[in-house]
Amino acid sequence: MNVVPLTLKVANDFVTEHHTHNKKVVGCKFCIGVNIDNVLEAVAIVGRPIARKLDDGLTVEILRLCTKQKGIKNLCSLLYSRSWRLWKLMGGKRIITYTLESENGASLKASGFIKTGETQTFKEGTGWTTRKNRVWQKIQSQKRIRWEYLINE
Repeated sequence: MNVVPLTLKVANDFVTEHHTHNKKVVGCKFCIGVNIDNVLEAVAIVGRPIARKLDDGLTVEILRLCTKQKGIKNLCSLLYSRSWRLWKLMGGKRIITYTLESENGASLKASGFIKTGETQTFKEGTGWTTRKNRVWQKIQSQKRIRWEYLINE
């Protein structure tokens, strides 16, 4: 397994083709992927936090983590931990991400992330999706768990 840098276009194309419930993102700080035998098997897109109150300049969010297939051991953990390491090298202090309530977060736990909160759910036509150019997705009707890795100074 080799971690490689990616452009947002390459990472978004991968997400569009393989992600089960989310669409591509508009922007990012950086993208990385994992190649196995020169084939891209997974991507992580890291950017500014979606929640404005968390966007302090030292915090990023793993906006998408997507794998082509399940069952490749440590693939997600590798992307989570490498994303954190890269952000820390860039001077960052905190990295967050979200999982669906139905997902167990094993890769996040293995990478040292801890649960720090939950999001509320939104019905179609409510919440932030009522703003111009925001599209409600069915997945927004499910609760999400926030995970965080923080430098303790």
